[in-house]
Amino acid sequence: MLKKMIKKYGVTILGVVLGALGGYLYWYYIGCTTGDCPITSSPVNSSLWGALFLGLIFNMFDSPKKKN
Repeated sequence: MLKKMIKKYGVTILGVVLGALGGYLYWYYIGCTTGDCPITSSPVNSSLWGALFLGLIFNMFDSPKKKN
């Protein structure tokens, strides 16, 4: 079951993981020191936004699968 899911959504999952990592690294190295920035003021928000955006972008490049 897990192998089927990874085969079907592997590119999107990779985008989500890389996006979450990138969002966290953005918060860590650049971030928002004042706390006024709604996205970059916390590592959770940065990671979630990064995961969402890269997941959607990588999903665009995933080839459509034919139904059996």
